[in-house]
Amino acid sequence: MGPKNAMTAANLRSAYGGESMAHMRYLIWSDIAEKEGFPNTAKLLRAISYSEWAHARNHFTVLGGDIGDQLVASGAVFGLGKTMDNLTGGFMGEEFEIDQMYPVYLQTAEFQGEKGAARTFGWALEAEKIHARLFHEAHDAAKSGKDIGVDSFYICNICGHTATGSAPGQCPVCKAGRDAYKEF
Repeated sequence: MGPKNAMTAANLRSAYGGESMAHMRYLIWSDIAEKEGFPNTAKLLRAISYSEWAHARNHFTVLGGDIGDQLVASGAVFGLGKTMDNLTGGFMGEEFEIDQMYPVYLQTAEFQGEKGAARTFGWALEAEKIHARLFHEAHDAAKSGKDIGVDSFYICNICGHTATGSAPGQCPVCKAGRDAYKEF
């Protein structure tokens, strides 16, 4: 059963659309980073793409079994450029989600008593904070013609939490065990 409130359902559809586009955008940008000689940045983009897939899956699942056409309006960064430009688009998109989108969606879901939506919005919000930071790090490195200094990324396939270096023993966001992490 999906959300009872139309506003929360619309927010879930919008978040699903935005996360789905981010998933694909980051995969496309990872190919460019690879070709430009930034293998760790390419890995970062693939890892965060997987995290965005987890967010989209969670939003879609909370929507439940209502099948039918819906118009979905989602904000998204468009453009295909060099890695440094793509990373700018990446952190801009993540910062929009952190500063504007998810706080409002989360507060609305909580106000409307939509626990599933509040959970998935909260999980995504926490991951997006990490994504923005990592995109800034990769962007700063690319400005100097260098690759990001991190070469191992771990994504919790339950909530999309993103870790570097090694997977935590327990996800700090959803409390899943280390085995829930996928390594990139």
